[in-house]
Amino acid sequence: MSHHALGAAAVAAVLSLPVLGPPVQAQDTWTTQELAELRARAEAGDASAQYYLGDRYDIGLDVPEDKAEAVRWFRLAAEQGYARAQVMLGWMYRFGEGVPQNYAEAVRWYRLAAEQGHARGQFHLGLMYGNGRGVPEDDAEAARWFRLFAEQGTAGDQFLLGSMYADGEVVAQDYVEAVRWFRLAAEQGYADAQTEPRAHVRRR
Repeated sequence: MSHHALGAAAVAAVLSLPVLGPPVQAQDTWTTQELAELRARAEAGDASAQYYLGDRYDIGLDVPEDKAEAVRWFRLAAEQGYARAQVMLGWMYRFGEGVPQNYAEAVRWYRLAAEQGHARGQFHLGLMYGNGRGVPEDDAEAARWFRLFAEQGTAGDQFLLGSMYADGEVVAQDYVEAVRWFRLAAEQGYADAQTEPRAHVRRR
């Protein structure tokens, strides 16, 4: 089955998902001393510090942007089982940032995060199955991972999955499934899901 690429609004919704609370807290800028302490923790093997140091190299915040260096730190954290780093390493392989593009490697790291119950890992693994990248295209497997993602209970996640079913994005269009997920989101007070699904599709 041919699927549409996921819309920009849906990608933005996923990227705005709350993250599981890490020992090291994210912040916009760090003092020289704080950055030195972060690096010391990362070099000592602290996975959350490795992740955040990689994140700073990825976006060039307080350090020069260096995708390869970001990958190095993400990998160190990911190899310790740190799910957020596994998702980011999957992302880097998927888009060829700091490493040669490799969909199979992207799938491998997304899967490790997904199997830990990490929502973004589950969502992105579903995308890979839905689009047949790094794995054979498999609608059922895509839907399984999307469902696990949405069943974690946030209204925004459920609304996103409902939108995907309503629009036939990545998964096969299914208005019954769309209504089910819109209803679950609406029951949590998610305002957009309280509109009639077909109207939502037209607005998109």
